[in-house]
Amino acid sequence: MTEPAFRWGLLGAARIARALIPAIREAGGEVAFVGVRDPHSARAQAFAQEWGVQVAGTYDDLITSDVHAVYNPLPNDAHLPWTLAALRAGKHVLTEKPLTLNAAEAQQLADAAAQTGGTLLEAFAYRFQPHVLRIVELVRGGTLGDVRSVHGAFGFHMTNPDDFRWNAAQGGGALFDVGTYPVNLMRLLLGEPQAVTAAARWTPAGAHPGTGDIDVALSGTLDFGGALGSLDCAFDWTDPSFSRLTVVGTRGTLDVPRVYHSHTHEPVTLHLNLGGQESREEFPPSNGYARMVAHFQRVARGQEAALYPPADAVAQARVLDALYASARTGARVTLDAHA
Repeated sequence: MTEPAFRWGLLGAARIARALIPAIREAGGEVAFVGVRDPHSARAQAFAQEWGVQVAGTYDDLITSDVHAVYNPLPNDAHLPWTLAALRAGKHVLTEKPLTLNAAEAQQLADAAAQTGGTLLEAFAYRFQPHVLRIVELVRGGTLGDVRSVHGAFGFHMTNPDDFRWNAAQGGGALFDVGTYPVNLMRLLLGEPQAVTAAARWTPAGAHPGTGDIDVALSGTLDFGGALGSLDCAFDWTDPSFSRLTVVGTRGTLDVPRVYHSHTHEPVTLHLNLGGQESREEFPPSNGYARMVAHFQRVARGQEAALYPPADAVAQARVLDALYASARTGARVTLDAHA
């Protein structure tokens, strides 16, 4: 007997939603409902026509609809209230990174998921890419020996002055956007850091209308107790999108350009150097969004265990909190291993 389609509702018509709609369909799901602030607007109707979806009402209408899961790609400050509302309405929720604005909020959502039995996942689709699974295998499996250094960089040139990511009140800033990826991958490879230090270049208050100051760029060091991780992220690099991971171990090195992309349209190449012998592993284009959605649906249906339960998102938020605290104060911030 064929299972009924897994019904999704999307909060808003954000740019990232355009990546999720084909991913949901590829994973066998159905985009059943799109909720927007003004369902009668020309923008909403154009979105519905372009993607062949039903813009059936407001955010509240979506939360109370009969969908199985909600995708929340709203600005960062809207992640907590709308994800919480969806969980309490009995929905499973896939929420864009960062899950929330701080670890306390992330724990609030984790508790709500536990109380309601809903599946909650922070949408790092890059983690489901085959080349990332191979990186994890190489590093954790000891191919590079004992890891001494990991460097992650991700940045681009953001030119839209009205983008919410310039707005401090909405959770803007480079760390909360592109910086989350290197932090997440370093944690995936090495576990939780013991302490962090960071420095940032802040936009002056008033540089963008009504925004306050945000980190236009941030660099940090993560101490993993034997291995050091370094992070660079920014909104003002000249490259349209620069993404790279470098791992140095006692037996060799690994270098991976374009590592954090969730939907690759060109091959991704892993460059290995083991004992002076260079080799390459190439991975064809792949859609991590579709792989993520398929996993999410199986977890929600009780068919497999979550690879990344809510506790992982809480731990991620603690590291982001610590990096921001260090960037603000200039002090080294220690993380509680028992938190």
